[in-house]
Amino acid sequence: MLLSRFGSFTSTCFLALCLPAALIGGQETSSTPSRPAILAPSNAASLHEFSSSLETLAGRVRQAVVQVFSIGYAPVDDSDDNTSGDAIVSKQHSSGSGIILSSDGYLVTNAHVVLGARRIQVKLPVAEPSAPHAARSPVFETKIDAKLVGLDRETDLAVLKVDRTGLQPLEFGNSDELRQGQIVLAFGNPFGLEGSVTMGIVSSTSRQIRPDDTTAYIQTDAPINPGNSGGPLVDDAGRLVGVNTLMLSQSGGSEGIGFAIPSNLVQAIYTQIRKSGHVHRGQIGVYAQTITPALATGLDLPQNWGVVISDVEPDSPASHAGIRIGDIILGLDGHTIETLRQLELAIFSHSPNDRVHAQILRGEKHLTLTVRVIERDDDPARFADLATSEDNLVPKLGILGATIDSKLASLLPDLRSPRGVVVAALSPDSDADGTSLQTGDVIHSVNTNLIASIAELNDRLKSFNSGDSVVLQVERDSRLMFVTVEVE
Repeated sequence: MLLSRFGSFTSTCFLALCLPAALIGGQETSSTPSRPAILAPSNAASLHEFSSSLETLAGRVRQAVVQVFSIGYAPVDDSDDNTSGDAIVSKQHSSGSGIILSSDGYLVTNAHVVLGARRIQVKLPVAEPSAPHAARSPVFETKIDAKLVGLDRETDLAVLKVDRTGLQPLEFGNSDELRQGQIVLAFGNPFGLEGSVTMGIVSSTSRQIRPDDTTAYIQTDAPINPGNSGGPLVDDAGRLVGVNTLMLSQSGGSEGIGFAIPSNLVQAIYTQIRKSGHVHRGQIGVYAQTITPALATGLDLPQNWGVVISDVEPDSPASHAGIRIGDIILGLDGHTIETLRQLELAIFSHSPNDRVHAQILRGEKHLTLTVRVIERDDDPARFADLATSEDNLVPKLGILGATIDSKLASLLPDLRSPRGVVVAALSPDSDADGTSLQTGDVIHSVNTNLIASIAELNDRLKSFNSGDSVVLQVERDSRLMFVTVEVE
């Protein structure tokens, strides 16, 4: 079985609409076995109305769907016969889809569509004329440059900005209101086929593909393929309920098992990235477990579903709100919580200092407690607000850094050395494969020369030319290591 995030290739796809028997007029009988079935007039009118509504919806939604193209560099695959034997990296082209979310040019797509891109371009849809059957002939502008506002690898979302106004944004729907069996439509550019739309239903409203996934996806059988990445999944009102992201396949093509990021999570990530260029993740200071029948029996719990609190951190927001060990969390902000993952995702969608309302069952008492969300201790983005491109840019390394001071030291209590520069943010094309710099790293030296500030770091790097390699002593997770970096 293949788990694929959608790229871009060339092929063909088809859309089939299966009509229910109720729409077929005229019943075959034993005396008239060869008489062809026809549509009864009333049912034919209903079918025509349904078809017309889909055509209208498609024409409206497609005005908010764009094509996204990125150009970057990646290591050469030794099996590629089209590259020189001396080549180390080669230019890579990828494409996907995107969604217009504001009239002034903000778009959302998948992070994997633009990850590592040196240049990002988009094709915007051209406003369709009022001519008959206009929806059948999608037209796009020529490519224009787009700026990467920010991306979040954990949720696989990225926000882009184009220099245009008067665009037609797509309206957000409420993904929490989706129901299994609900009709949805997927838009995008599968295999490079511009402006395509397919139809299906919601197969599952909350699907985790792996146990450690941080996102519970919408599963749909609407055919989606490589090139659909970043395109919208919409409901029957044309509202955005998900962003198409990946598929499960044994053949490499669509087999009716596709996954979309829920729109409520998309909206939370989009809002944070548009506001500050990055995402902060929250917590409330509890440790919890999904209730199992064994837990319910052993702890004499009043129910065998939900999430039970196993520990509350001292002096945490949960402690101050009055949450206790043994409490059962039934819901958050009115949404039912059945598993630990649902609780984590519900809290994650909130920004630090937001207030959430937890529905608690304590014995036979039902309580509603208001809890403040705080920033997760291990969230690398917690440093990003401390740096600005004007004052903290280290252009030779392609990072934003922050000089370690008393405030930063308090956020890094286990530092091996109290001097250095913390990596607050990476440039969009930075390598984060574990051998290069990562957000949260603390740089202590350049080629054995100790540094204690942004100014000293930039001064040490001045003597190096683009393409030169330097060795940095880096502290990562309280461990010292040497990292080789190519100077930009």
